[in-house]
Amino acid sequence: MIGQIRGRLLQKKPNTLLVDVNGVGYEVSIPLTSFYELPGEGSEITLKIHTHVREDALILFGFHTQREKDLFLKLISISGIGPKLAISILSGAQVEELAQSIAEGNLARLTAIPGIGRKTAERLVLELKAQMSPFLLPEHAEAAKGAGVSTPLEDDVLSALVNLGYPRASAEKALSVVLRSEQCDRTFEEILRNTLQRLAG
Repeated sequence: MIGQIRGRLLQKKPNTLLVDVNGVGYEVSIPLTSFYELPGEGSEITLKIHTHVREDALILFGFHTQREKDLFLKLISISGIGPKLAISILSGAQVEELAQSIAEGNLARLTAIPGIGRKTAERLVLELKAQMSPFLLPEHAEAAKGAGVSTPLEDDVLSALVNLGYPRASAEKALSVVLRSEQCDRTFEEILRNTLQRLAG
């Protein structure tokens, strides 16, 4: 899979680029937020890439920063949100603003973004609210943490539990109890082990 490309920007249009990499022209779909950050045509650029493979096509989605790509991957992990809709969502707001809207459950702001209806906005908040801390500005991240948004470490533990087959709601409840325990060391392995023990009990 292609994870990054560096080459000469042959052509740029909102949402689409043509990048020359050693004589091969790659067409890349991008969000408007990345488009605004690009230099002029003829310049050398580096893009973070997500390769989307379908039966009938191979599509490259590009991002100016790793944070944009990471949030894009969060978005497409949600049922009903494909890569094209995720690009549209990212085009509607800066990463930090979008993350803050999700973390705060700001449905009015989310539904103002083209392509997001109320049901999609509610799904974004329900499934991603606890995962937005890494994308927030420092001052908002601290407030979000106080409101119950997890740290990246806690998010990794929750993801591991869900991948092991535990219902998300049960995993979140057990994890919350463990995190309140003073006896729990703040390492991934210790938190995961203690949470698994609580789920087993």
